[in-house]
Amino acid sequence: MDIVVTGRHCTINPELKELVTERLATIERLRDRVIRVEVEFHASEGTKDPSDAVEVQLTLRSRGPVVRAEARSNDKVQAFETALDRLKSQLRKAADRRKTHRGLRAAAVPDVVATPTEAESLNGDGVETHSVAGLVVTGDGPLVVREKEFSTAPLTLAQALDEMELVGHDFFLYQDADTGRPSVVYRRKAYNYGVIHLNVS
Repeated sequence: MDIVVTGRHCTINPELKELVTERLATIERLRDRVIRVEVEFHASEGTKDPSDAVEVQLTLRSRGPVVRAEARSNDKVQAFETALDRLKSQLRKAADRRKTHRGLRAAAVPDVVATPTEAESLNGDGVETHSVAGLVVTGDGPLVVREKEFSTAPLTLAQALDEMELVGHDFFLYQDADTGRPSVVYRRKAYNYGVIHLNVS
């Protein structure tokens, strides 16, 4: 298992890197075939809340879906430990779901590929324009759009719930394996879920 530790706007000392490597060794017991774990520390300057000064994002890449967890704190080690606890919790939930829902996807799913499609040019007045996700923004503009493409295969509802838990999001967009319709599963209160299906005509 490869472990990559990086820092944005902060330095990572050898002691912290060694601690991260030792603590992440326990992940392999919770998920088989882990290929790579990416640990990114990001220090935010000028934040209003000092307890959010450091953000840690953990990304686990294996032959299955990508698993991601993040946390914030005023201390690098504390932020890392919180993110690691969340990652382990997500892995345990996914393992529990597999025990109760048979037939969850075991095949490999390509990693998420972010493809920013931003073209820059100058209009007649010499003002820079951007074409982002099919929208044209002049100058800096108040509009910020980020476009991503995800490579995936059709999923059942149980598989979509599993992947939503793994990435730690409150919603997950997928193509329903039974109907072929674009669908979104989302988290509701009291540990319930909702599903939205689109009829494309």
